[in-house]
Amino acid sequence: MNILVLCTGNSARSILLEALLNDLGQGGIHAYSAGSQPAGKVHPQSLALLASKGHQVTGYRSKSWDEFGTPDAAQMDAVITVCGSAAEEACPLWPGAPVTAHWGVDDPAAASAAEAPAAFEEAYAILRRRAEAFIEATPQAHDTVALKALLARCGAIA
Repeated sequence: MNILVLCTGNSARSILLEALLNDLGQGGIHAYSAGSQPAGKVHPQSLALLASKGHQVTGYRSKSWDEFGTPDAAQMDAVITVCGSAAEEACPLWPGAPVTAHWGVDDPAAASAAEAPAAFEEAYAILRRRAEAFIEATPQAHDTVALKALLARCGAIA
């Protein structure tokens, strides 16, 4: 199953969820991340947190969602947006995706330097709970109705 995780800057939340889905999915899930307005680099706190949790951190980069809209790009089964609030952030839309879901999380990159470690830990913990619930219940068949319902349930986990 291919999953694209989208957020505006692709420097924190989307990177965290990409790593979680790839690692917890153990080869059954291929997650990618991108942003509508990429920051140009992954937030250093994202990489430090992932490394501290035992995730591989090489190869992550902040990239445009346009890379996944080309004819030779991997076909996505699901697209998950992780922007915290649609009213406050420009969450990208992925045209033509068979299944979409919103797993909003506050942006830890917006926290002050003093609050950043706790904000990143909180975002990671929320995304991890959602990723674990998703992977535990992922339908084996690509039933889009069941997949959409599952993604919605997992996105509501705090």
